[in-house]
Amino acid sequence: MTDFTADMLIIAPPAAVLDAFFDATALTTWWEVKRSLCVPRPLGSYAVEWESTEWKDPILGRLGGALHGMVMEYKPGREFFLADAFWLPPDGAPIGPMALEVRVSRHAWGSQLHVRQSGFEESPRWRRYYEVITPGWERALTLLKDLLEGKLAPTRPTAAGA
Repeated sequence: MTDFTADMLIIAPPAAVLDAFFDATALTTWWEVKRSLCVPRPLGSYAVEWESTEWKDPILGRLGGALHGMVMEYKPGREFFLADAFWLPPDGAPIGPMALEVRVSRHAWGSQLHVRQSGFEESPRWRRYYEVITPGWERALTLLKDLLEGKLAPTRPTAAGA
């Protein structure tokens, strides 16, 4: 696997879906970040941080850490493109560069969400990275859907994480 791609129907307006990728409270709830700084505009910073796990992956070490990149393209209510993204694990060297593209289109019942994270070098670390993030993304996107459809209550970020 050399990328992660997912498509999901969410019963919510496109603007609400896209905004959830930039709103600190939403990110804390669905992506389970402890803090974030995500600026929805071209050349805006995009940085999220997770608690470090106690468990250690045999190849990647502890999970958690931070992901940061730069918003290269932003179209309100429609899409954004993040470039030069790097995952900085709690232990070990960063993995990157990567890109993250998120597109939202109107659907008869709400919004069609498309997410693609890409970037790859032939190595055991990169292969393992996608093995680990795929179920993580799937879980997070399910939480995003539940949040936007009113099935999950928002979690407020801590004062340091706002």
